[in-house]
Amino acid sequence: MVFHSKIDAYFTNLILAAVLVIAFVSFFPLFIEGGTQLPAVLILASTFLIVTGFILWTAFSVKYIFYKDCLFIKGGPFRSRISYENIIKVSPANDIFTGYRILSSRDALEIFNKTTAFGSIKISPKEKREFIAELKKRCPGITIQD
Repeated sequence: MVFHSKIDAYFTNLILAAVLVIAFVSFFPLFIEGGTQLPAVLILASTFLIVTGFILWTAFSVKYIFYKDCLFIKGGPFRSRISYENIIKVSPANDIFTGYRILSSRDALEIFNKTTAFGSIKISPKEKREFIAELKKRCPGITIQD
């Protein structure tokens, strides 16, 4: 079963601001140099496209997949595989800037487990209740906080 990440306006605006800052920093040398030589433009444009593409891929391709033996969390090149027996607790989380996280919304869940860095991972499934129900079905002993 596959769940996609919820994407809220706050996160979208945050990513848009980051892309605009990267665009400004990438193309600023063209304005202070005066001349626009083709190699410089190509290097700056390709750098901008690579960095922006990586950020967009990481931010907007987040999936949470329930396999037979584990929960697979994937966002761009970042992946986590958590065995169901290692999941301890699930609780709401509003802070998207700290800890280990693969999410795209402030309306998130924190999954405490024995295997990931920092002991938990923050995620933001679009269908939160269905996700928790599926997780409870696969991990009957977990604690779920409201």
